[in-house]
Amino acid sequence: MLSAPQQRDEEILEPVAGGGLLRSVPRNVVQSIRAFRVSELQWEAIRLSHHFLYANCSQAETRQQVLAAIAESFHVPRPHSKNFDALRECLTHVLLKAGQQPGFLIVLEQLPNTQKFDREARENLLDVFRDAADFWADKKVPFRVFFSFQ
Repeated sequence: MLSAPQQRDEEILEPVAGGGLLRSVPRNVVQSIRAFRVSELQWEAIRLSHHFLYANCSQAETRQQVLAAIAESFHVPRPHSKNFDALRECLTHVLLKAGQQPGFLIVLEQLPNTQKFDREARENLLDVFRDAADFWADKKVPFRVFFSFQ
C-alpha cells in the first residue's frame, strides 16, 4: 500500500468513522449507481455534510429536456441550463465562486435512451460531470456522481 503522500488524489477514499456507504468509492468519480439506493446515498451525503443533488430524468426525451430536468432539480440559473458547456461552467467555476464547498454527491436517475438522446448525447452529458469531478479533485473537494439509464 502506498503511503498517503504517494497516493493519487482519485485513489484516496473518504475517511469515514466506522466504515460508511462510500468507503470503497473514490472521492471524485462518475459511475453507475449499481447497488446503491438513492435514499442511502442521500443519507450518506447528510452524514458527510456534502451537498446532495438529485435529478430524475425519466420524463426527458431530448438533450434540452434532460438539461432542463437537471437545471430545475439543481436550481441552476437559466443561462447555465442551455447547453453542456454552460452546465459545466455552473458545476465548476460558478460553484467555486460561491465559496468553500464541503463536497458533492449527485444522482442522475433514469437518463433517457431515445433517438433524440442517444449514447453519444449521454456520454457528452457524463463528460460534463467527469470534467467537474476532475476540477473538484484538483481542489481536494469530493465530487461523486451516480447515474442510471432508463
